[in-house]
Amino acid sequence: MALLVVVAVLALAATGIANTPASASSRAVVAPYDWPVKPFHEAHPVRANFGDPRTTFLGPPTMHTLMTSDGIFEDHFGIDISVPDGTPVYAVRSGVVGLPNARVVSVDAGDGFITQYWHIIPAVKAGDHVDAYRTVLGHVMKGYEHVHFTELDNGVAVNPLAPGHLAPYADTTRPEVAGIWFRASDTGPEILPEYVHGRVVMIANAFDMPALRVPGIWADLPVAPALVTWRIERASDGKVVVPSHTAFDVRQTLPTTPFWAHYARGTRQNMANFRIQRAWREPGVYLYKLTTTRFDSNRLPNGIYRLVVTATDIRGNAGSTRQTFIVHNGSPL
Repeated sequence: MALLVVVAVLALAATGIANTPASASSRAVVAPYDWPVKPFHEAHPVRANFGDPRTTFLGPPTMHTLMTSDGIFEDHFGIDISVPDGTPVYAVRSGVVGLPNARVVSVDAGDGFITQYWHIIPAVKAGDHVDAYRTVLGHVMKGYEHVHFTELDNGVAVNPLAPGHLAPYADTTRPEVAGIWFRASDTGPEILPEYVHGRVVMIANAFDMPALRVPGIWADLPVAPALVTWRIERASDGKVVVPSHTAFDVRQTLPTTPFWAHYARGTRQNMANFRIQRAWREPGVYLYKLTTTRFDSNRLPNGIYRLVVTATDIRGNAGSTRQTFIVHNGSPL
């Protein structure tokens, strides 16, 4: 299993995707571009968002595995466009072909703008020049029912759904914050909100739904919001005592923190992969750590508060929820 992890990491490294954001001075020249599948000028269902959790656990499907197992844990570095197997895929910019591996085609358009098209059988060779929306790069492989699309800005993966990139794209769905919890540590145990004390991990369950309904077995499965923020209010009068902080932000680039610094244990992708099986048709669970280190409740006087968490999508639609909690530090109850 260790070999599997090493191979996967090396394969990702071979794509040329960097982990650090591009500086303002090194941004690629980007103008809106159409979809890489026909019809080019119409939106297609996106079944996985930029920044979605990608999880492969090396243990069996148990809570112990979810909370402790090693594996492959990554932020999704593109979007998955839902199309039938065999669909022809085209470049969104003219450029020169590269073949990072046997099922990936990249197109270097110059000026730091590179796009990648995953899970396709290539119909081009490395070094070929291809014309946008005219040259077929390849066809979607059997059993995949999607093309993974990545946009690179000088080697850094950026969000293709951000305004000014892939178009047309509209979204009227509103993300949901389904719950807020406190834990004593990354792996538990859970702390009752009636008795929050000492240093705690604050966790929110937040998700969105695709802008267009996805066909097949991937229908009705969640995607990640683009932004998760939080604040703390005093329950008695609503006064903000801890101002708004950002827990997760993939509106432009991926987080620079390790996967388990922004996702909380218990997180798993749609149809999660375990050592002995895949959880077919099971929706993922997206748990966000609101702080990268445990929050010290001693920052607040003993009293009653509300933790407010807001999830926002790439088009600004937002959903919030509040969790009342009581800080009790000092003498034990």
